[in-house]
Amino acid sequence: MNITVIGGTGLIGSQLVSRLRDAGHDVVASSLSTGVDLLTGEGLDEALKGAETVVNVSNSPTFDEASLDFFRTTVGNLLAAGKRAGVRHQVVLSIVGVDQVPQLDYYRAKVLQEDLLRQGPTAYSIVRATQFFEFMDAVMTWTADDRTVRLPATPIQPIATAEVVQALADVATAAPLNGTLDVAGPDVFALDELGRLTLSAHKDSRTVVTDETAGMFAAVEGDVLVAGPGARVGSTRYEDWLGAAR
Repeated sequence: MNITVIGGTGLIGSQLVSRLRDAGHDVVASSLSTGVDLLTGEGLDEALKGAETVVNVSNSPTFDEASLDFFRTTVGNLLAAGKRAGVRHQVVLSIVGVDQVPQLDYYRAKVLQEDLLRQGPTAYSIVRATQFFEFMDAVMTWTADDRTVRLPATPIQPIATAEVVQALADVATAAPLNGTLDVAGPDVFALDELGRLTLSAHKDSRTVVTDETAGMFAAVEGDVLVAGPGARVGSTRYEDWLGAAR
């Protein structure tokens, strides 16, 4: 199968390109670094030439209100280029519970991305993932100082990126869902608890302080970031992943 991965040099995209190529597919990895500019459309027609499926794992450079314009423009350009190229299946990576957190500009922008895909001219699939293991260190930097890390007790169900990549590969090489697949890790944690596990594994002496006003996830109410019934659940546990990373 001929597949183009938009954002194909990033954390998820580079793994997905390798996974698909190992499975025998012809894959084009496209990103700004390869000459493809989603905002202007430059390079898109060449990147999509001959593609049967496009997987979009690109991301906005900001999490603020500007992300709405980013997704509005880039989805429009990608769908138009896909129609010109005869693409039969458009796949996008999104976030579990994204439509339940309108307080966050970035989540509203991802909902817009999904809506534009659904309304587009091409059969589609949306893969919604929970928070990645690999992003936990970054999450903690948002509200940290030399002695403490402040985190809310927001329930999350983190997942290894390798399992997100496998789900994307499976969806990309199958018939379009014309719907959504949720993927999540095997365990639910309170975010502050996850922070303590992470610091302990890193032998970091800082203390996690539970603070329901701290960071982006403070805006999340209830367990909306936890996958519901019917989700594809991975097998890699966070503690095991931390141990392997050490």
